[in-house]
Amino acid sequence: MPELPEVEVVRRGLDQWVTGRTVASVEVHHPRAIRRHLEGADSFVQALTGRTFVAAHRRGKYLWLPVAEPDGRSTGRALVAHLGMSGQLLVEKASSPDETHLRARFTFTDGGRELRFVDQRTFGGLAVEDLGDGDSVPPRLAHIAIDPLDEAFDVDAFSAALRRRRTEVKRALLDQTLIGGVGNIYADEALWRARLHGARPTEKLARAQVADLLEGIRDVLGEALAQGGTSFDSLYVDVNGQSGYFSRFLAVYGQQDRPCPRCGTPIRRESFMNRSSYSCPACQPRPRASSARKRPA
Repeated sequence: MPELPEVEVVRRGLDQWVTGRTVASVEVHHPRAIRRHLEGADSFVQALTGRTFVAAHRRGKYLWLPVAEPDGRSTGRALVAHLGMSGQLLVEKASSPDETHLRARFTFTDGGRELRFVDQRTFGGLAVEDLGDGDSVPPRLAHIAIDPLDEAFDVDAFSAALRRRRTEVKRALLDQTLIGGVGNIYADEALWRARLHGARPTEKLARAQVADLLEGIRDVLGEALAQGGTSFDSLYVDVNGQSGYFSRFLAVYGQQDRPCPRCGTPIRRESFMNRSSYSCPACQPRPRASSARKRPA
């Protein structure tokens, strides 16, 4: 699933190619694409046709584009998008062939490139939702914490909240109510940089360890963003269909049995929450059984 860098790359592309443009028509090609828009396809089309996208925003792994009336007045609503496992928001020439898994199409009054929502596995989706007070965050997304690259991110509050969680540190990093946008890939990479095993109990972390972890998170997210995100297959691409290249720089994630870039020890893979965790046995020793928190059954 795309994480913060991948979704932010898409947001920047939307801001460049879609912001300020007025929707001429909307086509819904698959009902699952708008299943979160409970009023149905006709309502979805009507809410966006003739409206102008005024900006592109992100909270965690969600995107939203507020829309305005033709006279510029805010509608108080926004197109909200979640990419799921395989969703893509592509900016394409109208003459380009339809993608096999095209789920929705937006054309614009300027006659320029279309916006297409393509989703092979149909886990992603689109909806038109009300914005919060002052046309801010859609209420459904308000519980998602701001991310560590945001200027408003409160380091002290995060540190205190992390140490109060009384859980394994990797589980805490994947909790979007604590820190937004971090998923399995970047959690593993940040933990490697901080020399912490993901099973370390959060309440036993020293302040210096939390500081190292946060520095690792910020560094790896920033570096991944600079590389356009991480692509392992053709499912994640930016709005122009380009893959990200950070997979070339991953230290541990997906690197089972390859040497640790820091010490040369073969990277290990462990089962974690129906997925995989990767770490270095030497740089990130598992906590002793007496200090490690037992995993829930």
